[in-house]
Amino acid sequence: MRIVLWLALALIATPGQAQTPARFSFAIVGDTPYSAFEEVVFAQMLQETNAEDLAFVVHVGDIKSSGSPCSDELYHQRKRMFQASRHPFILVPGDNDWTDCHRNTAGGYDPLERLARLRQVFYADDLSLGLSTLKLERQSDDPASAAAFHEYRENVRWVLNGVLFIGLNIPGSNDNYGRTPQMDTEHELRGRANAAWLAQGFDLARKMDYAAVFVFIQADPDFELSFLRRKSDGYAAFKKKLLAHTLAFSKPVVLVHGDSHRFRVDQPLVDPATRARVEQFTRIESFGSPLVDWIKVTLDPDRPKLMSVRTGKPLNPGL
Repeated sequence: MRIVLWLALALIATPGQAQTPARFSFAIVGDTPYSAFEEVVFAQMLQETNAEDLAFVVHVGDIKSSGSPCSDELYHQRKRMFQASRHPFILVPGDNDWTDCHRNTAGGYDPLERLARLRQVFYADDLSLGLSTLKLERQSDDPASAAAFHEYRENVRWVLNGVLFIGLNIPGSNDNYGRTPQMDTEHELRGRANAAWLAQGFDLARKMDYAAVFVFIQADPDFELSFLRRKSDGYAAFKKKLLAHTLAFSKPVVLVHGDSHRFRVDQPLVDPATRARVEQFTRIESFGSPLVDWIKVTLDPDRPKLMSVRTGKPLNPGL
């Protein structure tokens, strides 16, 4: 069964921004493949997205299960899978991909060494993955950021038809916070990079009068504090900054993430000053293992309701 939602986002086209048709679509996937069976189904799903007219595909992280090895062989195997996408394919790293690699079941790796390897395998140049590619702006190469944040190749942005897209390395497992002092330091340093890239993106969106901002991360930041209530919230600073940027931007902001393995589209951001829901903010969460499915987002400034969110075909019936 497919689900189609229309959201009345105030996407206003700015004269002279786009030389291509304003209407475009892209796909969201995440938290898969976790097993050999899901690898087969994922390849089938790519055939479906390949048949669609899409501007790009974004995988919001967790390209493997927490129990599968964080090996170079697996990284390269996943890269080959993603390269089969007919459309530009952008990957945001997840916790299973590096922060949780210290687990014995994942091979007992050093998470920092694995993150460095991910950067070499998936983020080596300024292009996306896929058979056709998209040029990306990386924080590591940006003149305003490279000196302080030259490591963070995974943090990216791109623009299409007056809409800004930002990818950040914010994974599950409490954003790598609260396990060891070394990882807490990593969390803090990466948090500074993420905050700088997010702020720079919103500054650019205001300067260029972009119609909307999409932010892609892997983690469910837990707006309700449901499972982080008894420990420090590794996403607190990000949520505070996201709220401030959204209110200052005063146009639609969409956060796309995975992690909880349940498809949903809602508006969970609340302004603590007014206790009112922030109406210009929308959250989209991807499907995840054991369900291998994709989400199609269509933006159309020429229609009264300007963003549609449609699920793909269920490929794991009965799961």
